[in-house]
Amino acid sequence: MILTTKILPRYAETDQMGIIHHSVYAIWYEEARTIFFNEIGIKYDEIEKMGIMTPLIELNCEYKKPAYYNQEVEIRTKIIKLTPVKFIIEYDIFNKENQLINIGKTTLAWADSKSFKIINLQKKYPEIYKSIEEIVEN
Repeated sequence: MILTTKILPRYAETDQMGIIHHSVYAIWYEEARTIFFNEIGIKYDEIEKMGIMTPLIELNCEYKKPAYYNQEVEIRTKIIKLTPVKFIIEYDIFNKENQLINIGKTTLAWADSKSFKIINLQKKYPEIYKSIEEIVEN
């Protein structure tokens, strides 16, 4: 499953050269990831109340072309790998000309919110694991 999120870059996100600052992409990934999980019915705030956290353990960002203020971008988000202890999400960002401008990947772990120890989501919360497993891109 690929979910699309549109973002209109704000002036505050630009650098001195008038392009979107490199640090903003991680924020955009988080926004797209939140919307993605909301759409599949697994809201972060709800799973946190259940005792599940998803700490970021790796972030990769490849810049292809710049993004600019007030020029809408489209983020296509998909889970590309799921294991019982972690998952990897890919973010492909396109400009208004449908040119790929950025590729991002984040790896997040499944962790207990009290101990911060890694958990096996498949064993501890099999219904959540199964619902995510069904939409993973092959």
